[in-house]
Amino acid sequence: MTRDVRFPFRPDARGRTALADPDQHLRDLIEQVLFTSPGERVNRPDFGAGLLRLVFEPTSEAAATAARVSVQGALQKWLGDRIQVRDVAVEAAEATLRVTVQYVVLRQQRPQVAVFTRAA
Repeated sequence: MTRDVRFPFRPDARGRTALADPDQHLRDLIEQVLFTSPGERVNRPDFGAGLLRLVFEPTSEAAATAARVSVQGALQKWLGDRIQVRDVAVEAAEATLRVTVQYVVLRQQRPQVAVFTRAA
């Protein structure tokens, strides 16, 4: 089984580079797409969905819909060869952002659900 470096980079209990199995690595990649702001990466200025900005914006149905579309587009663009996004739910309340992504891992045709939470 192949193993990839964990995100964020950190040492494991033995002081070595922490590794992730393929499912965890895919979840780590989704997290990177969600919370990286466009323009943050030097050589990929259009990478990311930029969801952290929502923590400080007023909540509304229009903002939630725009965030959902942005997330689906970013995940399709950057991870469309690995996953098929089924649904995205974005909730912002009291300076906390909660994102639920339902997707299918293409190599195994197996449905997954990943929940990500960020606080301001």
